[in-house]
Amino acid sequence: MITANQLRAARALLNIDQRQMAELADLSVPTIQRMEASDGVVRGNVDSLMKLVAALDDAGIELINPGVASTTGGRGVRLREHVSKPKPKTKPKSSSSRALERAR
Repeated sequence: MITANQLRAARALLNIDQRQMAELADLSVPTIQRMEASDGVVRGNVDSLMKLVAALDDAGIELINPGVASTTGGRGVRLREHVSKPKPKTKPKSSSSRALERAR
């Protein structure tokens, strides 16, 4: 589970905006906006949540949930050491766009 506060904090650690977060997670900007506007735990369909958490993990973000070893307890996020700048996933070009590029 991830909270809206954790998502905003993770973006801040990565120094990315909502558009870049959407690209990393292969989600739409309105989906990221809705997630961040959630009260408490982010709500969304399972596929979107899995994409979001996986993208954060790939970018070097560690989600800290209640009950995890911590000096003061509570939720949070942490940026793992030695992580390169996150890169958005590239979408394969469709065959029609390839044909247009060849025609130019």
